[in-house]
Amino acid sequence: MTERKAIALIAHDQKKDDLADFARSHRKAMSAYPIVATGTTGGRILEACPDLDVTRLKSGPLGGDQQIGALIATGEVALVLFFVDPLTAMPHDVDVKALMRLAIVYDVPMALNRATAERLLSTLD
Repeated sequence: MTERKAIALIAHDQKKDDLADFARSHRKAMSAYPIVATGTTGGRILEACPDLDVTRLKSGPLGGDQQIGALIATGEVALVLFFVDPLTAMPHDVDVKALMRLAIVYDVPMALNRATAERLLSTLD
């Protein structure tokens, strides 16, 4: 049996609590997958769900977005859940766009809000 691909978790600052709450609400489904997350987001997920298998990467602006992008490019990510704050300017917006581009190029499902994340997570087997 091959190892499962990871779920990637990323959230802008104003959405980190929402993503942690989402993970807590979907702990059972998410526990079947390894999780990769950008630094601070990963910390919040671990606080909310210490039983999940979370690998914390660098903070998004310090390269975490690119690290997740590399995992997408190597086929190690099944799903990206990126809770975006559309009302706050992001200084590392180019990094976010590069990550979205890779998800599109490699045809990896990507949710940018909770409603879409709910639906995509339910499709994983």
